[in-house]
Amino acid sequence: MNNLLSAADIKEQVSLVELLSRLGFEPVRRSGKELLFLSMLRESDTKPSFAVNEQLNVWFDHGSGKGGNIVDFGVAFWPLTAFVDVLHKIKATVQQEIVPNDPIKGNVSRKRMPVKIPHYEVEEVKNIGSNAAIIWYIKERGIGQIAQEKLKEVYYFVEDQKKLKKHFFAAGWQNELGGWEVRNKYFKGCLGHKAITFIPGTADRLLVFEGYLDYLSWLTEHEEANPSVMVLNSLSLLEVGIRRAKDFDTVDLYFDRDDSGYRASLQFISLVPYAKDRSATYDGFKDYNDRLRAGLQNAADVSFQPADETARRTSFVR
Repeated sequence: MNNLLSAADIKEQVSLVELLSRLGFEPVRRSGKELLFLSMLRESDTKPSFAVNEQLNVWFDHGSGKGGNIVDFGVAFWPLTAFVDVLHKIKATVQQEIVPNDPIKGNVSRKRMPVKIPHYEVEEVKNIGSNAAIIWYIKERGIGQIAQEKLKEVYYFVEDQKKLKKHFFAAGWQNELGGWEVRNKYFKGCLGHKAITFIPGTADRLLVFEGYLDYLSWLTEHEEANPSVMVLNSLSLLEVGIRRAKDFDTVDLYFDRDDSGYRASLQFISLVPYAKDRSATYDGFKDYNDRLRAGLQNAADVSFQPADETARRTSFVR
C-alpha cells in the first residue's frame, strides 16, 4: 500500500459521517449545514460541540479548538496509533473498498463519496490592513506586524448545490500546490488542494511546524533568523514532511504538546534520528502561539489597532 496516496484516497472517498456512524456516534442535531455530535474526543462533553460539515467532509471540535479532515480525525481519535495504522483502521471500520488513484491512467470507475463538495471560488486577495475583523483576529493571536508581511486577506464564496452563494473572508496563506489555507475566529480550512507550505532559507537547517500561526509566533521572536521552514498545515502530511526533511543536516520540530503532536514527533524522529523535539520551548502550553498569546495578553500594538472598537464584532461572513 502506498501510505501517502492512501491518505489522499481516504479523504476523497470516505464519508466522515459514515465513519462516525460505524463507530457508534450519531448526530444530536443539525445546525444549518453542520451536524452536531457530543464530542467523542473529550469525555466531559455534555453539550453537542463536535461539528461536521457533511458537504465539505470536515470537522471541528469547539471544546478543544481542533479540526480537520477525516484523516485528522482518525489521528485524534486513535491517539496512540501510528499514522499508517490509522489509515488501516479507517478503512476497516467503514468496510469500504478504497480505490488507489493512478495519476497516469486515472480512475474513471473509482468509487467516490456520495456527498458533493460545493463549489468555491476565491474572489479577491488583499494585503492585510483593510478588514477590521481580520485585524482583530490577528491581533488576538499576538502576531502583529509579522502577519502583515506573511498573511493575506482572502475573500471567497461557497456555492451550494442550489447554486446559492455565500461570501466569506479570512486570513490566509498559500501552500505549495496553490491552495489557500484560511483561518478566522470561526473557521479553519483549505481552499484547493491540501499541501505543505515551504519557506526557503539556509540549506542546512530546517524548522518544522504543525501550523502556520505557530511559525509566525516563532518568527516574532526570531525575526533575524533565516532557516528553511516547513509548515505541515495538517498532520496527515507528516510523511511528506519526513521525506523532505531528510535533505537537511539539522531539523527542529515544533509540534503541539498533545497526544497527536507527541506521536508525530516520535514518528518523525524514528525516521529522521537527528531531528530534535523543540516543543519544550512552550512547555505548559499547547503550542507556540498559545505561549505567545499568554505573554502578550496585556500588550497593546498601537500601530496594528483598528480605530473602531465595534470592528471586533464584525462577522466573518460578508
